[in-house]
Amino acid sequence: MKILYIICSSALFVGADVRAEAVIADVFARQATSLNGKWNYIVDPYDTGYFDYRRKPFDEDGKVTGGYALDRQARNKGDLIEYNFNTSPTLNVPGDWNSQSDKLFYYEGSVWYRRKFDAPKSAPEHRQFIYFGAANYEADVYLNGKKLGQHIGGFTPFAYEITKLAKDKGNSLVLRVNNNRHADAVPTVNTDWWNYGGITRDVLLVETPASFIANFRARLKPGTSNIIEATVQLDGANRGQAVKIDFPSLNLAAETASDQDGIARFELSRPGLALWSPENPALNEVVISSGDDSLKDRVGFRSVATSGQDILLNGKKVFLRGICIHEEVATEGRRAWSETDARMLLSQAKELGCNFVRLAHYPHNEHMARVADEMGILCWEEIPVYWTIQWTNPVTLANAKKQLSDLIGRDQNRASVIAWSVANETPVSEARTRFLKSLVDEARGLDGTRLVSAAMEVRSGTMENRPGTKPENHKVVDDPFGEFTDLCSFNQYIGWYDGLLEKIDQTTWSIKYKKPVFISEFGADAKQGMHADAQTRFSEEYQAELYRRTLPMLDQIPGFSGCTPWILFDFRSPRRVLPGIQDGWNIKGVIGHNGEKKRAFDVLKNFYATKAAAK
Repeated sequence: MKILYIICSSALFVGADVRAEAVIADVFARQATSLNGKWNYIVDPYDTGYFDYRRKPFDEDGKVTGGYALDRQARNKGDLIEYNFNTSPTLNVPGDWNSQSDKLFYYEGSVWYRRKFDAPKSAPEHRQFIYFGAANYEADVYLNGKKLGQHIGGFTPFAYEITKLAKDKGNSLVLRVNNNRHADAVPTVNTDWWNYGGITRDVLLVETPASFIANFRARLKPGTSNIIEATVQLDGANRGQAVKIDFPSLNLAAETASDQDGIARFELSRPGLALWSPENPALNEVVISSGDDSLKDRVGFRSVATSGQDILLNGKKVFLRGICIHEEVATEGRRAWSETDARMLLSQAKELGCNFVRLAHYPHNEHMARVADEMGILCWEEIPVYWTIQWTNPVTLANAKKQLSDLIGRDQNRASVIAWSVANETPVSEARTRFLKSLVDEARGLDGTRLVSAAMEVRSGTMENRPGTKPENHKVVDDPFGEFTDLCSFNQYIGWYDGLLEKIDQTTWSIKYKKPVFISEFGADAKQGMHADAQTRFSEEYQAELYRRTLPMLDQIPGFSGCTPWILFDFRSPRRVLPGIQDGWNIKGVIGHNGEKKRAFDVLKNFYATKAAAK
């Protein structure tokens, strides 16, 4: 047969020999072999790696015949092969390429990675999978010259089964990773963070029995405080196969048979069940087994809901003392990816007095939510529907939905995650509201036990203007999308992008929706160590004064239920170019990119201490 291949938007689409992505959820709950470490790489700005000289990349049966994916070596002096992974330099995986090579600091394009590995199976009937925590933004994956597939989306996990392709020794795993920005992508071409490229999260070789536990969910049954409901999804010849779930510390266990779709469902009651909260982050070991497969994890049980203008955690009103976080280690100018990185970031939030973090503006690595589970920190997780998106493009919507479903599937067992956010600062239009409503429906269809929201914007207006208030000082929140969210959450930058400090004291509010009001961003730039009077922009004093004025102003808004000021640490951004001040950094952090705290840190910490004491 004939195979059609097309080069389009730097991506190769093929009609044969491409496998569907596999589901390997809760990958850190099972035994796996790390493929992290040094990978050879080739920088390829023209995407010539799809071809050897004068050769098509695929033959008529879909087999790769040319290009870097074959990982070929010259066998004699007459061979013409114009690449060589063996003699190419190396990059650390996980890791971004920008921070590892000065030549790649601003680079956007394609880089080819190669890793050799052995894959002996412990039993002939076992299956094998390659799991990637994330690669930004498009990843074409090949094993031993065969294409496994292409993943689109820079912050979500993906996996491929390699059982029939893997060899006991000498496997060649090749990835083309491309971080070019596209108008139809999610996020689109304009952002305010660094476009780190590369294989940025863990790569794992996972071995399973022929029938294995592909996914599970264990949570508190809605409307109860002592009933656990669990669902287990098997993959393989699993119809009617027995599945057991065990909570050893709770002295709870049950066994049932899977249905025709390989799904087993459980409901277990435990009087006096300890519920997870920031004050008592109770985690319970869970062991799931079926046939020759088993996995072990830790889960917490809690409920989250809204009642009028209150957020309720385990039925009690909670004020969210939060901060925004980017997935970056500012002191090293690189993408964060490890458990150590997660503990560092969340420990700083804890020191600030936070019980909540907004993981902006895309899905962070899985370690963040797992460590938050342990530390008792509530989380808002977000997909990168950021600023302007192609609202009427069905491909863009499908991309956003896939990233949302991948995120929910990955973190559905994390008690710390209480909110899914579907967007940030999106201009109002009918098309945009339809797009976002579709994402809200997707989130609720996949997981109806958490809050769904987005970071909306505000406008100056006349709705219910207070007597004597100038229209420009009256802020209106009436975004039609607010009808569909659980929180009325929005960003505001009065005193920085919107007027000077004095405007904060003059601001009044009209908010259409009688829902919990959550301020998802506010802040000001400050260069750590730059001191002046409180009227001097970019000084620590200006930033601290903005916090001093903003926090009590927000506290007067009816239904004010929490905030996540922008942001914990300074972070890299190519949009921020002011010489001697920004130098490629967004400097709104309450901690500088040198790791030193700014004066606003203590202002916010003191406010949160007061809030915690008044609980």
